[in-house]
Amino acid sequence: MSRYWSPLVHGLTPYVPGEQPKLEHLVKLNTNENPYGPSPRALEAIQAATGSTLRLYPDPNCEALKATLATYLNVRADQVFVGNGSDEVLAHVFMALLNQDQPLWFPDITYSFYPVYCGLYGIQSKLVPLRVDFSICVEDYLPRTHDRAGGIIFPNPNAPTGCLLSLAAIERIVAGNPDVVVVVDEAYVDFGGDSAIPLVDRYPNLLVVQTFSKSRSLAGLRVGFAVGHPTLIEALERVKNSFNSYPLDRLAIAGAVASVQDEAYFQESCQKVVATRETLVAQMSRLGFDVLPSAANFIFARHSSFQATILAAALREQAIIVRHFRKPRIEQHLRITVGTDAQCGMLIEALARILGG
Repeated sequence: MSRYWSPLVHGLTPYVPGEQPKLEHLVKLNTNENPYGPSPRALEAIQAATGSTLRLYPDPNCEALKATLATYLNVRADQVFVGNGSDEVLAHVFMALLNQDQPLWFPDITYSFYPVYCGLYGIQSKLVPLRVDFSICVEDYLPRTHDRAGGIIFPNPNAPTGCLLSLAAIERIVAGNPDVVVVVDEAYVDFGGDSAIPLVDRYPNLLVVQTFSKSRSLAGLRVGFAVGHPTLIEALERVKNSFNSYPLDRLAIAGAVASVQDEAYFQESCQKVVATRETLVAQMSRLGFDVLPSAANFIFARHSSFQATILAAALREQAIIVRHFRKPRIEQHLRITVGTDAQCGMLIEALARILGG
């Protein structure tokens, strides 16, 4: 029945999300979900919002959430855009700001939704190779006489590598490309990086995107946001209001506001993940893995003596799932979400058994 598809659909290669298997006693370390639950205050706010007001549409402008984020991030409310998860925010960014005459530049190893959006919106793209150590080379993103970007996007920390670019390096890229929008996708920044949000007042071409899915443990609620110059935000609002005027429901708005207001829980949760990550890196290294430096809630590792496909399959047999990307340059790497201490302990014990034969 695909004869009814449009030519656009025939040409799309959709994004493949991490597996969500239904296995008993599963140690799920494949989709970078936070192992700790949301703020209790967020859960209380969501519960309180489940009354008769659900018959009413939510606030299309999400003013309460925008105001809360603006205060928290020390920006103005007209510098904040919110959407149904950062993936929807990014979709609007691609349509509103990155669909230009020149190609969009992004790393060759990065979030695999970027090429999907390029295909969806007919955007030309240029893959910029990471260095051998999987770091971003700033000079590769500076315009040349015969090679200029129509826009630039990259995650920081990068995904799936977890490698971090310094704020000074980001500023060089933004300042060096004043005529195009530079998007910094900060889905994992709370686990070890410095946000580029303080730079938005100095650079009208900078847009920073974040999510509530990782550090705030609200992946199931679907809340994301962007911060930038009001003219960039207005472009996103125009697209949003031409697509879906009510992207966030009442429960999402209530839960997100309460989560931002519970700073103590947020900091405690992030610190626990970071502490476990450092222990996991040390343990993996002792097992012979090469682990990239990570500032995220996951690690990216390879073993010189064992193929990644074999390791991933062997772990799965022990009800532990990790992410394996069958792509050039990284086909021997595994991306492993930082779980609880107990979950990571089970992972290390399983790997020790596998590697020991």
